[in-house]
Amino acid sequence: RLPEIFTTIEDRARHLEGFIRGYARFAKLPQPQLQTVHWATFLSSLRQQIPFGMEQEPDEEMSSRIDIAQFGQALLNLLKNAHEACAEADPPNDDVQVQLTRLPQWLRLDVLDRGKGMNEQVLQNALMPFYSTKRNGTGLGLALTREIVEAHGGRVSLQNRSEGGLCVSILLPAG
Repeated sequence: RLPEIFTTIEDRARHLEGFIRGYARFAKLPQPQLQTVHWATFLSSLRQQIPFGMEQEPDEEMSSRIDIAQFGQALLNLLKNAHEACAEADPPNDDVQVQLTRLPQWLRLDVLDRGKGMNEQVLQNALMPFYSTKRNGTGLGLALTREIVEAHGGRVSLQNRSEGGLCVSILLPAG
Protein backbone atom coordinates (compact mmCIF):
# COMPACT_ATOMS: atom_id res chain seq x y z
CA ARG A 1 0.00 0.00 0.00
CA LEU A 2 2.99 2.33 0.40
CA PRO A 3 3.24 3.24 -3.33
CA GLU A 4 -0.50 4.05 -3.32
CA ILE A 5 -0.09 6.26 -0.25
CA PHE A 6 2.87 8.12 -1.77
CA THR A 7 0.98 8.60 -5.04
CA THR A 8 -1.97 10.06 -3.11
CA ILE A 9 0.32 12.39 -1.16
CA GLU A 10 2.04 13.49 -4.38
CA ASP A 11 -1.32 14.16 -6.07
CA ARG A 12 -2.58 16.19 -3.10
CA ALA A 13 0.68 18.16 -2.90
CA ARG A 14 0.51 18.97 -6.63
CA HIS A 15 -3.13 20.05 -6.24
CA LEU A 16 -2.26 22.20 -3.22
CA GLU A 17 0.63 23.83 -5.09
CA GLY A 18 -1.71 24.74 -7.97
CA PHE A 19 -4.27 26.04 -5.52
CA ILE A 20 -1.71 28.26 -3.77
CA ARG A 21 -0.43 29.61 -7.10
CA GLY A 22 -3.99 30.37 -8.16
CA TYR A 23 -4.80 32.02 -4.86
CA ALA A 24 -1.67 34.19 -5.07
CA ARG A 25 -2.69 35.39 -8.56
CA PHE A 26 -6.22 36.04 -7.31
CA ALA A 27 -5.08 37.91 -4.20
CA LYS A 28 -2.63 40.15 -6.10
CA LEU A 29 -4.57 41.06 -9.24
CA PRO A 30 -2.77 44.13 -10.58
CA GLN A 31 -4.54 47.24 -11.82
CA PRO A 32 -5.55 46.67 -15.49
CA GLN A 33 -3.17 48.20 -18.04
CA LEU A 34 -5.76 49.41 -20.56
CA GLN A 35 -5.14 49.45 -24.29
CA THR A 36 -7.49 49.70 -27.23
CA VAL A 37 -8.27 46.23 -28.52
CA HIS A 38 -10.14 45.38 -31.71
CA TRP A 39 -12.39 42.45 -30.84
CA ALA A 40 -12.12 40.74 -34.23
CA THR A 41 -8.34 40.45 -33.89
CA PHE A 42 -8.41 39.65 -30.17
CA LEU A 43 -10.98 36.85 -30.53
CA SER A 44 -9.19 35.47 -33.57
CA SER A 45 -5.94 35.15 -31.59
CA LEU A 46 -7.84 33.56 -28.68
CA ARG A 47 -9.34 31.02 -31.09
CA GLN A 48 -5.78 29.89 -31.89
CA GLN A 49 -5.44 28.77 -28.24
CA ILE A 50 -8.86 27.21 -27.67
CA PRO A 51 -11.55 26.56 -30.30
CA PHE A 52 -14.98 28.19 -30.33
CA GLY A 53 -17.56 29.14 -32.91
CA MET A 54 -19.15 32.51 -33.65
CA GLU A 55 -22.44 32.92 -35.49
CA GLN A 56 -21.44 36.43 -36.45
CA GLU A 57 -17.87 37.71 -36.53
CA PRO A 58 -17.45 41.14 -34.88
CA ASP A 59 -17.00 44.03 -37.27
CA GLU A 60 -13.45 45.32 -37.58
CA GLU A 61 -14.33 48.59 -35.84
CA MET A 62 -15.68 47.03 -32.62
CA SER A 63 -13.14 47.81 -29.90
CA SER A 64 -12.74 48.28 -26.15
CA ARG A 65 -10.07 49.44 -23.74
CA ILE A 66 -8.98 46.38 -21.78
CA ASP A 67 -5.93 44.75 -20.26
CA ILE A 68 -5.14 42.17 -22.95
CA ALA A 69 -3.38 39.68 -20.65
CA GLN A 70 -6.01 39.82 -17.90
CA PHE A 71 -8.98 39.67 -20.23
CA GLY A 72 -7.37 36.90 -22.25
CA GLN A 73 -7.03 34.89 -19.02
CA ALA A 74 -10.64 35.58 -18.06
CA LEU A 75 -11.94 34.38 -21.43
CA LEU A 76 -9.64 31.34 -21.44
CA ASN A 77 -11.11 30.37 -18.04
CA LEU A 78 -14.65 30.65 -19.41
CA LEU A 79 -13.87 28.78 -22.63
CA LYS A 80 -12.07 25.99 -20.76
CA ASN A 81 -15.07 25.61 -18.43
CA ALA A 82 -17.43 25.57 -21.42
CA HIS A 83 -15.43 22.81 -23.13
CA GLU A 84 -15.37 20.77 -19.90
CA ALA A 85 -19.15 21.17 -19.53
CA CYS A 86 -19.71 20.03 -23.12
CA ALA A 87 -17.45 17.00 -22.61
CA GLU A 88 -19.55 15.96 -19.58
CA ALA A 89 -22.88 16.40 -21.41
CA ASP A 90 -25.01 13.48 -22.55
CA PRO A 91 -24.14 13.05 -25.35
CA PRO A 92 -20.73 14.77 -25.19
CA ASN A 93 -20.28 17.62 -27.70
CA ASP A 94 -17.96 20.52 -28.50
CA ASP A 95 -20.56 23.23 -29.11
CA VAL A 96 -18.85 26.24 -27.53
CA GLN A 97 -19.88 29.60 -28.97
CA VAL A 98 -18.95 33.24 -28.37
CA GLN A 99 -21.29 36.11 -29.19
CA LEU A 100 -20.38 39.78 -29.11
CA THR A 101 -23.20 42.33 -29.07
CA ARG A 102 -23.07 46.11 -28.95
CA LEU A 103 -25.71 47.56 -26.60
CA PRO A 104 -26.40 51.29 -26.00
CA GLN A 105 -24.18 51.60 -22.88
CA TRP A 106 -22.43 48.23 -22.91
CA LEU A 107 -20.57 45.68 -24.94
CA ARG A 108 -21.93 42.21 -24.17
CA LEU A 109 -19.77 39.13 -24.60
CA ASP A 110 -21.47 35.73 -24.13
CA VAL A 111 -19.73 32.38 -23.78
CA LEU A 112 -22.27 29.64 -24.49
CA ASP A 113 -22.03 25.89 -24.05
CA ARG A 114 -24.27 22.85 -24.47
CA GLY A 115 -23.38 21.19 -21.18
CA LYS A 116 -25.82 20.28 -18.40
CA GLY A 117 -26.14 23.82 -17.04
CA MET A 118 -26.10 24.53 -13.30
CA ASN A 119 -28.60 24.02 -10.52
CA GLU A 120 -29.83 27.06 -8.57
CA GLN A 121 -27.35 26.67 -5.70
CA VAL A 122 -24.37 26.42 -8.06
CA LEU A 123 -25.59 29.44 -10.08
CA GLN A 124 -25.72 31.49 -6.87
CA ASN A 125 -22.25 30.46 -5.66
CA ALA A 126 -20.21 29.82 -8.82
CA LEU A 127 -18.59 33.28 -8.86
CA MET A 128 -17.47 33.05 -5.22
CA PRO A 129 -13.79 32.29 -4.46
CA PHE A 130 -13.08 28.64 -3.53
CA TYR A 131 -16.50 27.36 -4.62
CA SER A 132 -16.15 24.45 -7.01
CA THR A 133 -18.16 21.41 -8.04
CA LYS A 134 -15.13 19.85 -9.75
CA ARG A 135 -13.27 17.07 -7.98
CA ASN A 136 -9.91 18.80 -8.40
CA GLY A 137 -11.20 22.35 -8.83
CA THR A 138 -9.80 25.22 -6.77
CA GLY A 139 -12.84 27.46 -7.17
CA LEU A 140 -10.67 30.32 -8.38
CA GLY A 141 -11.28 30.37 -12.16
CA LEU A 142 -14.72 32.02 -12.20
CA ALA A 143 -13.89 34.19 -9.17
CA LEU A 144 -10.75 35.47 -10.93
CA THR A 145 -12.78 36.09 -14.09
CA ARG A 146 -15.29 38.11 -12.05
CA GLU A 147 -12.48 40.14 -10.42
CA ILE A 148 -10.94 40.92 -13.82
CA VAL A 149 -14.25 41.96 -15.36
CA GLU A 150 -15.18 44.13 -12.36
CA ALA A 151 -11.73 45.77 -12.44
CA HIS A 152 -12.67 46.80 -16.02
CA GLY A 153 -15.94 48.38 -14.80
CA GLY A 154 -17.99 45.42 -15.99
CA ARG A 155 -20.26 42.69 -14.65
CA VAL A 156 -20.50 38.92 -15.04
CA SER A 157 -23.67 36.85 -14.87
CA LEU A 158 -24.51 33.18 -15.35
CA GLN A 159 -27.77 31.77 -16.61
CA ASN A 160 -28.94 28.40 -17.86
CA ARG A 161 -29.95 28.30 -21.52
CA SER A 162 -33.56 27.26 -22.15
CA GLU A 163 -32.45 24.69 -24.72
CA GLY A 164 -29.70 23.28 -22.43
CA GLY A 165 -26.29 24.48 -21.39
CA LEU A 166 -24.98 27.65 -19.78
CA CYS A 167 -24.49 31.24 -20.88
CA VAL A 168 -21.84 33.32 -19.12
CA SER A 169 -22.38 36.99 -19.95
CA ILE A 170 -19.82 39.75 -19.55
CA LEU A 171 -20.98 43.35 -19.78
CA LEU A 172 -18.27 45.95 -20.37
CA PRO A 173 -18.83 49.69 -20.53
CA ALA A 174 -19.10 50.80 -24.17
CA GLY A 175 -16.50 53.20 -25.37
